[in-house]
Amino acid sequence: MSETNDKLREAVRQKYAELADGRDTDCCRPNCGERKSEDNNFNMIGDTYAGVSGYMADADLGLSCGVPVEYAGIQPGHTVLDLGSGAGLDVFVARKAVGEGGLVIGVDMTPEMIAKARQNASASGFDNVQFRLGEIEHLPIETASIDVVISNCVLNLVPDKLSAFKEIFRVLKPGGHFCISDIVSSQELPDWVEGIVEAYAGCISGAVPREIYLKLIREAGFFDTSIESERRIEVPAELVARSLTAEQQIEARDKNLHVLSVTVTAVKPGVP
Repeated sequence: MSETNDKLREAVRQKYAELADGRDTDCCRPNCGERKSEDNNFNMIGDTYAGVSGYMADADLGLSCGVPVEYAGIQPGHTVLDLGSGAGLDVFVARKAVGEGGLVIGVDMTPEMIAKARQNASASGFDNVQFRLGEIEHLPIETASIDVVISNCVLNLVPDKLSAFKEIFRVLKPGGHFCISDIVSSQELPDWVEGIVEAYAGCISGAVPREIYLKLIREAGFFDTSIESERRIEVPAELVARSLTAEQQIEARDKNLHVLSVTVTAVKPGVP
C-alpha cells in the first residue's frame, strides 16, 4: 500500500508541476490536454470567484471545485492554513479576511507551485502570507497553532485521507475548525477507476463516497460536521469518451456513477 501511495503521490506532483510551469495536461482545469474544444473547457465552478475580495487572477489556475473561504468564518487576526495552496488563490483571498494582524500559510507538495505562489506574493507586496513545501499527511506546521484550515479540491488527491484529517486535527487550536471544498463520489468507484494512476492525478478517481468521507472526519476526532454546499459535477462528454472504454461508460451510466463538489466544515473539540 505504501508503494502504491507513493506512486499516486508522485503522479499528482508531476501533474501539478506541469501546471505550475504553464504546460497543458489532462486534469480538472480549463483547457486541459492537447485537444482544444468547448467540451474540453472543464471548469468545475465557472466564474464563482468573480468579485470575491482578494481574488488574484494570476493565482487562479482553474483547479477549484468550490470557494471554501465563503463558509470558513475567518476573522481579523486569525492564523489560517491552506492545504494544497497551489499558486496561492485561496491564500490571497484569506489574507484579505485576516488583515494585517493575521497570517495565512499555504502548504503544497509541489516545488514549482510553491515557487509560483511566492512569486505572486512578492509581486503583490504581501507580507502576511507564507508558503511552505510539505505533504498534507506530514504538515510542516506546529501543533495547535492554526485557527482555521481551508482547502480547495485537494484532499481527494491524498491517498491516506484519514492521516490527512488527523494532521488537520493536530495543527488546529482547540475550538478551531476547517472548511474544505472537495470532490466526493456517489458510491464506491469501480476497480478500473481506482487502478488508473493518471485518472487519479486528474482529480476524480481519488474521490471516496460522501458518507465515507464524513466518517473519516469523525474518526479523526472532529465534531459538528456540516455540508455547507453540494452539487453534482457534470463531466464533459468528450472527456468521458476519451477516458473510458465503451464498456466502462455503460457501467458508469447503469450504476449512475458520478462525483459531487462538497464544501464541508467541522470543529476540533476544546475551548479557543
